[in-house]
Amino acid sequence: MFRIFDKINNNEIYVIAEMSANHGGSLENALKIVREAAKAGADCLKIQTYTADSITIDCDNEYFRVHGGLWDGYSLYQLYEYAGTPYEWQARIKEECDKVGMDFLSTPFDDVAIDFLENIGIEAYKIASYELVDIPLIEYAASKGKPMIISVGMGSLEEIQDAIDACHRMNNDQIVLLKCCSEYPAPWADMKLGNIPDMAKRYKVPVGLSDHSAGSIGAIVGVSLGACVIEKHVKIDGVESADSGFSMPMSDFAQMVRDVHNAKLIARGPDYSRTLGEEASLAFRRSIFVIKEIKAGEVLSKDNIRVIRPGYGMQPKYFNEMLGKKAKCDIQRGMPLKEEYIQ
Repeated sequence: MFRIFDKINNNEIYVIAEMSANHGGSLENALKIVREAAKAGADCLKIQTYTADSITIDCDNEYFRVHGGLWDGYSLYQLYEYAGTPYEWQARIKEECDKVGMDFLSTPFDDVAIDFLENIGIEAYKIASYELVDIPLIEYAASKGKPMIISVGMGSLEEIQDAIDACHRMNNDQIVLLKCCSEYPAPWADMKLGNIPDMAKRYKVPVGLSDHSAGSIGAIVGVSLGACVIEKHVKIDGVESADSGFSMPMSDFAQMVRDVHNAKLIARGPDYSRTLGEEASLAFRRSIFVIKEIKAGEVLSKDNIRVIRPGYGMQPKYFNEMLGKKAKCDIQRGMPLKEEYIQ
């Protein structure tokens, strides 16, 4: 059973490790990524299900060539041939996920991929940011009645709503949106994570973050702003791929997983009740103490009472009220001032 909504409904963070091209063309590397992601604490391992022909055509004119960035000089067809995860591996990858107790997720790019994933037992679908506007694809995936995790990089408010509406037309309301900046790597200044609470309010669905930025800070800030899902590209040491330049090493990913769970704890509230630790710390507050011995009937003054630590006496807000009052009994120096000591 795909656990994303169990985690969300339990107010926990669901962490997705994205393999993408980081297997480097080796099934053994792919299986190692599964095992290491599970060890790092990921809830889910995600791959992508496509062939170069299912995404584009083999054409080398300027429309199909990448200019700048990590993939400069590739044609789209060359890039996707290089980066793809072979279909014949994917059932084996899912088996490895099952073995280590981790959810398996994939991003399909055409109806054939969806049918293939159905046959190997997929339990949820991820829609990539670039496919946000492919409404027929979203409708077909949503028609399977499984959770739909939709990245919204580059998406306008209207385009995001169109994708949600496509799911609803298929009677599927199991939707999670992922805030995403479709840059690789994503500069912090372009992340706009303040959109996360706005998206949750506007679309009334759970919202997470597909984080392409460097390090853990994007994920931590995302969680502090209400993200309930974190997706991060991961890699293992010694493997270069089309995506390794913006992917997180496993040791750093393990730390990020700890960080986002701790960020969730830190961000709790509003709740103004004292913690048990704070109850114990009340002893170190300031309060009214006797600083010079006072005899019964003697007037309280600034010479014999003072606001100091610790916190066992009357609250400081009563200090001026106590001045000029008379003691009911003898009070030793170093004793907390109590209401019952006053006439």
